[in-house]
Amino acid sequence: MRGGRLRCGCGTEQFGLPWHLFLGIIARIPWHRSGRHGRTARGWWLGLMGRIRTVGLVVKRDRPRAARLAHRMIRWLRRRGIRALLDAEAGLRGEPAMDKDRLAREADLVVVLGGDGTLLSIARRTDARVPILGVNLGELGFLTEVVEAEAMPMLARVVAGRYDLDRRLTLTATLERAGRRLGTFRALNDVVVTNGAHARIIEFSVAVDGLPLTTYHADGIIVATPTGSTGYSLSAGGPIVEPTAEVLLLSPISPHTLTNRPVVLRPGARVSITIARREHDAMLTVDGQEARRLAGGDVVTVRRGRSPVSLVRSPDRTYYDVLRSKLGWGGR
Repeated sequence: MRGGRLRCGCGTEQFGLPWHLFLGIIARIPWHRSGRHGRTARGWWLGLMGRIRTVGLVVKRDRPRAARLAHRMIRWLRRRGIRALLDAEAGLRGEPAMDKDRLAREADLVVVLGGDGTLLSIARRTDARVPILGVNLGELGFLTEVVEAEAMPMLARVVAGRYDLDRRLTLTATLERAGRRLGTFRALNDVVVTNGAHARIIEFSVAVDGLPLTTYHADGIIVATPTGSTGYSLSAGGPIVEPTAEVLLLSPISPHTLTNRPVVLRPGARVSITIARREHDAMLTVDGQEARRLAGGDVVTVRRGRSPVSLVRSPDRTYYDVLRSKLGWGGR
């Protein structure tokens, strides 16, 4: 499939269409809206792509329950002629493994056995073509909303093409120093600029689409997706946003000026964060997992990512069920 051409026929006419062009067309088809699931896609997405031939397993390390479930899934997949790939960090004995970047490239489906942090570690490496099924082995997660007892039936549903997908907006962040690009990062939850090792406020300015917004004196600032609205942004006073909405959130962390409030931006906005030149102790953090030290004058630019992340939805609960469970709403 990869690198090949799609053969299409109409009557006696045939034409060849490169796969990358075909996928680009499909990606622009509007996804249906459902009152229960939000912005989703049906299993026909993979039906167009062909059946699932390779499944990548990302397993939380040092979790015996996760290891047992992973071995069970591997046996189930192999009996059906489906190739199973294993993340090298899982440390499972007796199974060949590879790094996450290669796994994300080769898999038709990724199954995460762990929590939201484990899912974030692979989500930054996948594109919309590869659905992610998150199985939480502890408390119910915002991202890993399938529980252990549902894992095997849900895997069977996905392999059979009977499932819904959420397309989640991502972020792309670039770091520049003296006009030179030092790195590009991808986030599903958030991009955060904070003070470094010392407990002190930092000064930085923010512009939106090149237009000055304000200068902050604060512990930092969070640029979050709707998916990330229930993470760090929430603890900084940001709003909870339905995860398939298309907006960007800008939330200052403990600002010195009380009128500095969270701002909701259109999804196409370009947010530029410039560290004051006298600052020498700031940090860039992506999804709470990748970090780079910042210097005075550095510019972090955040915008919508080119490719969303596709998450498999549980048929047994809605986003609002997860909210009530995680936040304790509705209890007496």
